[in-house]
Amino acid sequence: MTLQQRINAFSKLGTFLSQFSRTNIAQKEGVAHNDLFFDGMKHQFKLARENNGWFTQENILFALEGWAALLTEEKLSEWMSGYNDAFAKAQSQKTVAIIMAGNIPLVGFHDFLCVLIAGQNVAIKQSSNDKHLLPYLAKYLEYVAPDFKGRISFTEEKLPEHDAVIATGSDNTARYFEYYFGMKPNIIRKNRNSVAILTGDESEEQLKALGEDIFRYYGLGCRNVSKLLVPEGYNFDAFFKAIYSWSDVMNDAKYANNYDYNKAVYLMSLFDLLENGFLMLKEDESYGSPIATLFYEKYESKESLDLKLSQDADKIQCIVGDDKNLQGFKSLIPFGKTQKPNLQDYADGVDTIAFLVSILP
Repeated sequence: MTLQQRINAFSKLGTFLSQFSRTNIAQKEGVAHNDLFFDGMKHQFKLARENNGWFTQENILFALEGWAALLTEEKLSEWMSGYNDAFAKAQSQKTVAIIMAGNIPLVGFHDFLCVLIAGQNVAIKQSSNDKHLLPYLAKYLEYVAPDFKGRISFTEEKLPEHDAVIATGSDNTARYFEYYFGMKPNIIRKNRNSVAILTGDESEEQLKALGEDIFRYYGLGCRNVSKLLVPEGYNFDAFFKAIYSWSDVMNDAKYANNYDYNKAVYLMSLFDLLENGFLMLKEDESYGSPIATLFYEKYESKESLDLKLSQDADKIQCIVGDDKNLQGFKSLIPFGKTQKPNLQDYADGVDTIAFLVSILP
């Protein structure tokens, strides 16, 4: 397959996914193989929810909306511009093993996309928490581009022979990954969390948008904001008022149970808390907060804050903030946008395509 053929295949997948949104699920005319896959895709939502209680249809559809917006011929071509010669010169195909996390729906799709669009074979070990959606999309790809057949494999057992590895897990599992896969070209990802910097000058609209960064996927993603960095004397009243629209999150029994449990633990430990009935704020230097909890830490100056973020860069996935209020800070993501990354937004800042090019024969 040429690069253009691979782009065409993924753009057809994007068109297929565009039929599934939070506001409407309806067939569109002219979508390839809709008769075979449309109803089956709806069934995958049910299976995914039954397998993982955190995978609500709302959150699955949010993920599909994001990929439908990205998998267009224009965006894929722009992303791949400059790589055609490198892929064309490759004299053989490599097999890249991907060990996926399962914290949010289709969390490993970007790695899957990178390997296949780079013209390589992929062997996938999925998390047991997210094992229904991706195989179905892979099957769709094989129908729209039969040359993909035999180049995509899934396993629940030992990985087949492979030439490189992309693995995502916790700090603990990363040690095992490094032990087993350290002799081969690899990308091994560890725990990371995202933070938001508040100055007190944010608008109500920005703080409302921050709720999306905090509560989408129940805060389980590495791009979810799990910690606020606030100036000394910061008043949280405006923040609590702005995020109240997310109070329905307590209607989910799993979230509510986590809220009640963590609140009980904090109270028995005599921790000082701020809370509004569906979110607790706890002052803590850590980055990874439990479900229904948001950590916060105070800063004295923007200079000291910049130094802290630089020192802790390997723990941070995204930094959310307002460019106007925080001039000089690098790579700030606007409020409400952490769960809408672009194709070029690589996890941990490691360029996956550049890595794949580096292993080509």
